[in-house]
Amino acid sequence: MKVGVIGLGVMGRPMALHLQRAGHDLHVWARRPASVAGLPATVCQTPAELGRQCEVVFTIITSSADVEHVALGPDGLIEGMAPGSVLVDCSTIAPEAARHIAARLGEKGIAMLDAPVSGGAQGAIDATLAIMAGGEAEVLARVRPLLECLGQRIVHIGPSGAGQVAKACNQMIMVAAIQAAAEAIRLAAASGVDCGKVRDALAGGSAASRVLDVMGERMVRRDFAAGIEARLHHKDFGLVLAAARQSGVPVPLAAVVDQQLNALMAQGWGRDDTASLLRVLELL
Repeated sequence: MKVGVIGLGVMGRPMALHLQRAGHDLHVWARRPASVAGLPATVCQTPAELGRQCEVVFTIITSSADVEHVALGPDGLIEGMAPGSVLVDCSTIAPEAARHIAARLGEKGIAMLDAPVSGGAQGAIDATLAIMAGGEAEVLARVRPLLECLGQRIVHIGPSGAGQVAKACNQMIMVAAIQAAAEAIRLAAASGVDCGKVRDALAGGSAASRVLDVMGERMVRRDFAAGIEARLHHKDFGLVLAAARQSGVPVPLAAVVDQQLNALMAQGWGRDDTASLLRVLELL
């Protein structure tokens, strides 16, 4: 198929390469020319041009406003994509934004899935992402072979916006677990205990998790170089709390984690890894 990708960052670039290696004709667009360097792809000048070339377009970019601009703005995908084509948005954005974009594209006969992903940079590299899809089941069935190039677990959550609700739930649990790991490592250090041995012990018991494996190890080694930048989790928690307010759902743990992320950002660590939540605790 002729497939387009917009958003060639730490996750989008390996995802694009998986699609190309699977035999698909890859087209890309990027705001920064350096992002497309070395990619075996046709480089387009605008999202609209990319849309005209492709049957399916993937986007994985930062914010609701960014996705809306690329999809619906001047020279946006809506000006190029043909009726019957599909936009698969793998970004993490607000559910209502996903529904709005899908409705606007639908007026032109363009289908959309909100299909945010979980698994981080390594999951993108290994093609082991979890993909949570909102939209029509028939559209998901059409693009499932492409999604299977990217991930191992593909779940249809429900109608437009449902994928983004699932991603908000994912971020709530994951970042809360990072905060819990940070507090445990901080307690171990303050008690004069070997943090690495504590982590090793916990990894064999009921507290074992991928977060403890990966982020706990980062904290023990004090490796705060970004895997996924903390500013993105901070952005995601803004979406989490907004969704909770709109639904009237109390989320006390998420609210505390959000405050810790705010403190992280205030220290200028937004482009470091979210393991920097440990450093926030060390300031107290």
